[in-house]
Amino acid sequence: MPTLTKGTRMTLRDEYGTEVRIAGWAHTRFGKREPTLEGLIVEAANAAVRHAGIEAGDVDEIVLGNFNAGMNALAFPSSLVLQADDAFHGLPATRVENACASGSAAVHTGIRSLLAGTARTVLVVGAEKMTERDSATVGSALLSADYELAGTTSTSGFARLFADVADHYADRYQDPSYTLAEIAAKSHRQGALNPYAHLRKELSVEFCAEVSEKNPVVAGRLRRTDCSPVSDGAAAIVLTVPERRSRDARTRGVRFDGVGHCNDFLPGPRRDPLAFAGTVGAWRAALKMAGVQLGDLSFIELHDCFTIAELVLYEALGLTAPGEGHRAIADGTVLPGGALPVNVSGGLKSKGHPVGATGVSQHVMAAMQLTGTAGELQLPSAGKAAVHNMGGLAIANYVSVLSAL
Repeated sequence: MPTLTKGTRMTLRDEYGTEVRIAGWAHTRFGKREPTLEGLIVEAANAAVRHAGIEAGDVDEIVLGNFNAGMNALAFPSSLVLQADDAFHGLPATRVENACASGSAAVHTGIRSLLAGTARTVLVVGAEKMTERDSATVGSALLSADYELAGTTSTSGFARLFADVADHYADRYQDPSYTLAEIAAKSHRQGALNPYAHLRKELSVEFCAEVSEKNPVVAGRLRRTDCSPVSDGAAAIVLTVPERRSRDARTRGVRFDGVGHCNDFLPGPRRDPLAFAGTVGAWRAALKMAGVQLGDLSFIELHDCFTIAELVLYEALGLTAPGEGHRAIADGTVLPGGALPVNVSGGLKSKGHPVGATGVSQHVMAAMQLTGTAGELQLPSAGKAAVHNMGGLAIANYVSVLSAL
């Protein structure tokens, strides 16, 4: 396993003079769900408020992460959160969209309100209803986040774009297909333990590596097991400052030590498809603010919309040198018992990817680990985590560094 360098301790509070905490959270089951978008939002919002030990009247602001792009007829959902409790009536509520990073965009928007002092408690909800539409509609909606393919029709959606990344990887380094199968199998093992996950079935590396009737090719080198599912779901967190923490909160909560947000160019020709330069920028900014390096982290929840994304991210985030991402899983570094576990929750690949909910979900999963409340997913030691969420093909990139209290 690699030697992971440690950094110098700082926090977001050192940078801005305000400590931001996640005081409570909630997570619906992901998958094909009966509730409407409204129902999912209400379920998550009410549960998060209860978990934080507060009343709806204690909330100062609401932020909703939701992508939509034609997957739901209602394109103006910000006030749907008010359906959770009449005490929310009159609060400022904003819908935030940044493609598949809409959830983390909402989280970081809430943080900025706390840092600015315009709110002391913010309810952040991420939600998406995707399964009501046919695959062509969903595919086209997702492709609206791509510069070249926006407005076109496709049943494979972003799979074709990430299949191209896999082809670039094969041309520059080596065929990643078997490593992708190893990543998929890892994700399914963890997803099987996650009660919120869409796909709760363990699959072998051999099954994930072989093209079959049950595991067909979706696009290029990507098989079905390399792709996150189309999911419905919602997650919510309550952001607050220490003096606002309720004695009735279910846990001590967790602290934000650093955040980073970086956007890359949208046109494909202006980006190296394997550099994920925007992700690198957000990663470095968040770790610098927190005063940490890889060796300080207990685990990472990262955006594995496709297994090739996770492989490239091993390299972009510095777990391995370029072209050597396969070593991170071969030597066990990213496994639950390794030096730096990745996607202990099962990740987007198995937990599911209801687009607007994903970033909020990642923060919930990290908070559960850091408070020792992750059940069968719990790591033996979890003191500091990084959350990475990206929109498009590494276009809008968000990173949060969280600590246990």
